[in-house]
Amino acid sequence: MSIEVENISKMYGEQKALDNISFSVNTGEIVGFLGPNGAGKSTLMKILTTYINASQGVAKVSGFNVDTHKQDVQKSVGYLPEHNPLYLDMYVKEYLAFNAGIYKTSKTRINEVIELTGLTPEAHKKIGQLSKGYRQRVGLANALLHDPSVLILDEPTTGLDPNQLVDIRHLIKNIGKDKTVFLSTHIMQEVEAICDRVIIINKGVIVADKKLKDLRDEKEQTVIVEFDYRVEDAFLLKLPNAKAVKNTHDFIYEITFSTGEDMRSHVFDFAHDNELKILQLNQKNASLESLFRELTS
Repeated sequence: MSIEVENISKMYGEQKALDNISFSVNTGEIVGFLGPNGAGKSTLMKILTTYINASQGVAKVSGFNVDTHKQDVQKSVGYLPEHNPLYLDMYVKEYLAFNAGIYKTSKTRINEVIELTGLTPEAHKKIGQLSKGYRQRVGLANALLHDPSVLILDEPTTGLDPNQLVDIRHLIKNIGKDKTVFLSTHIMQEVEAICDRVIIINKGVIVADKKLKDLRDEKEQTVIVEFDYRVEDAFLLKLPNAKAVKNTHDFIYEITFSTGEDMRSHVFDFAHDNELKILQLNQKNASLESLFRELTS
């Protein structure tokens, strides 16, 4: 196991941030740690990286206890915190060389992580001159300098624009081919785009632990359709396998079906037969979103 968490709790005064949680992460998995703000995600990551101690329970990374073998854990872990700490007046290579000296890592590793994280075009610049997306790449490069077996990323895509978001997602997915990745986020799309498995935490308690493949295979889907005028919910519920209808805005409806079959053609035929005009028609995987809403609302 790359990560083992057993009966971990964390108290801040009278407030319980983590409440007796347990799970494990296998070597080579990319696991999304999903939950609303304040659910306890960052607290657990700080425990796993030895930044803070748990109030009770045992956590291990790469077989090393986070309380009794802190240096061994730190050698095994690459960590990118939510607020990426960088020296903005340093050049990219200068910053990485500084950290390589701390890790006692070969200087040749600097060019390797620059290439791995796609920093080559910006490597000659000061960090303060870089976009948010490239600063995240610097943080990832720094986390990878000592070639850790486990990568722990706390909200790695926060504040990125759509193009930067896609780039960082692809980068993390690529890194995950060789390393165990434990990724915290409150954005469900991140988990669906990057991860093999999702663990959902709410109010310090783990409320779900599922493989993404199992979620995708569940027989439920949602179709988003926009008509040219308002339609009664009861009318749309006549569609085959329709189980719920929600009018989200104006003439836009989310129709949930209890089947794995793509129902968009049925919605189109239904609209045609009833002389409705369709202005948009999309399908989304409702399983993770509905599970998240159900467990954290």
